[in-house]
Amino acid sequence: MSAGGIIVVGGGQAGAQTVFSLRLGGFDGRITLFGDEGLLPYQRPPLSKAYLKGEASEERLSFKPAGWYESHSVDLRLSNRVTAINRSKKTVLTEAGELVPYSQLVLATGSRPRPLTVPGANLDGVHELRTLADVSRLRPSMLPGARLLIVGGGYIGLEAAACARQLGLEVVIVEAAPRVLSRVTCGELSNFYENEHRSRGVHLLVGSKLNELTGSGGQVTGAKIDGVGTVPADIILAGIGVIPNQELARAAGLECGEGIEVDGMGRTCDPDIFAVGDCSSRPIEPYGYRGRLESVHNAIEQAKVAAASILGTPLPKVDCPWFWSDQYDLKLQTAGLNRGYDEIVVRGSFAQRSFSLFYFRDQVLIAVDAVNSPDAFLASKALIMSKISVRTRSFSDTRVSMKDLAMQCQS
Repeated sequence: MSAGGIIVVGGGQAGAQTVFSLRLGGFDGRITLFGDEGLLPYQRPPLSKAYLKGEASEERLSFKPAGWYESHSVDLRLSNRVTAINRSKKTVLTEAGELVPYSQLVLATGSRPRPLTVPGANLDGVHELRTLADVSRLRPSMLPGARLLIVGGGYIGLEAAACARQLGLEVVIVEAAPRVLSRVTCGELSNFYENEHRSRGVHLLVGSKLNELTGSGGQVTGAKIDGVGTVPADIILAGIGVIPNQELARAAGLECGEGIEVDGMGRTCDPDIFAVGDCSSRPIEPYGYRGRLESVHNAIEQAKVAAASILGTPLPKVDCPWFWSDQYDLKLQTAGLNRGYDEIVVRGSFAQRSFSLFYFRDQVLIAVDAVNSPDAFLASKALIMSKISVRTRSFSDTRVSMKDLAMQCQS
């Protein structure tokens, strides 16, 4: 490796894990990590959960204390944005005008919230939820009795709604699709979560379009909803998806589509540049297609793969994708991707709030949504990767433990 060392651009989960894996793997050369924020690399999932409710401190969000980076000779360049890549000279340009050489470059630039584009979107009181700074701006307004309107019924919107209700706010969710979580799960699970939120006092407006945000004196006061009228609101939170941060890569001539294109080793079309985490589009095992995965598991897995590729060590075993969501006292754990399923089998009880939904394609398990059912989640991960044909109806029999069922399927 050249004297340039390794540069990691991005201080989120993927960027931090890349650094950890490189040092754990024995790399003793120079590592420089650039981060837009003036903070140590930190976890983002708690931002819409425990941290938003004030149940977790900022210090607990950091992956490692500052001393770890010092003792492991990691050059942290915080509040320092990389603005350009010169692939022929193998340098990056910072916004301060500094040219920094690299031998290998890892792009962990993440993603950013998709902005609202309706009239009034620039009013005070309109928020997004992606960074600690976002929560710092939002949390002072999260007071009992305040009226929060959330645009988007995905995981971020539902998690924020749960937090807000537990803090005593009035909550309205506006979702353009006919049901919440429509992009990621089936109608049965959507109905379950809609009922849960309504039972907690959340007002759900599904199949509804936001037309405009209204305000007075520069402050948001409400939202005009097509077919509903004006809904009063003190706070607006946008949760309508994210956009991969691939502009830096695209400007450098790297192949980009719905993300920075990488192979199974995390490499871009330039063999000395890697991309990991939310910003990258990767081959997805065991499903046979490529895409972006916005999850902690994906960020960690891709970072470990890229580090191993750089080090020339064996690649880590690839697991099936998994995700989780905490809402009220419900923990949803998802393994796999349900794209193209042709059968759903239910195990457990919706009424008792402990159940699993198994998704099959041609009698092969491809995904599970497990609500308060960690045993189903854990057992399903191995089954999904095995790609074996099973008796689908056996999954509904709660007399047989999930561990035993998994063993029977694989015997």
